[in-house]
Amino acid sequence: MEYSTKKIVKSTLVSQPVNTVWKRWTTHEGLMSFLGRDNKIELKPNGAFEIYFMLDNPYGERGSEGCKVLSLLPERFLSFSWNAPPHFEEVRNSDYKTWVVVEFQSLSNEQTKVVLTHLGWPDDERWFPVFDYFEEAWDIVMKKLKY
Repeated sequence: MEYSTKKIVKSTLVSQPVNTVWKRWTTHEGLMSFLGRDNKIELKPNGAFEIYFMLDNPYGERGSEGCKVLSLLPERFLSFSWNAPPHFEEVRNSDYKTWVVVEFQSLSNEQTKVVLTHLGWPDDERWFPVFDYFEEAWDIVMKKLKY
């Protein structure tokens, strides 16, 4: 599979200390504060990083089932695999996953810069609508994280 150089980059300033923002991305309760309706997270390489958005759907069609933590450096960065939403059925069923890197930079005791980069996009026109979807979706996520 050929990869494109396309990537989505979003950033925001959060008025919370870095340890708080880190916990919001890396704990069940933290993720519930801004992303999804439920989740399963195991904070270790190859641990689950599953966020469920549609709880009424059967397992496998709720959100990011099968996604994993790829790497982490506490309070510095977290990377995880990411799949396509269920309504992009052909792409989702391909079992290929892109990946997301979330970087945390403490600017002060009460302010953290968060940069999210979503990359690993195949150079395949079936993935173009998924890229466009996440270009907008990550804006919403970052706004919810901030507030």
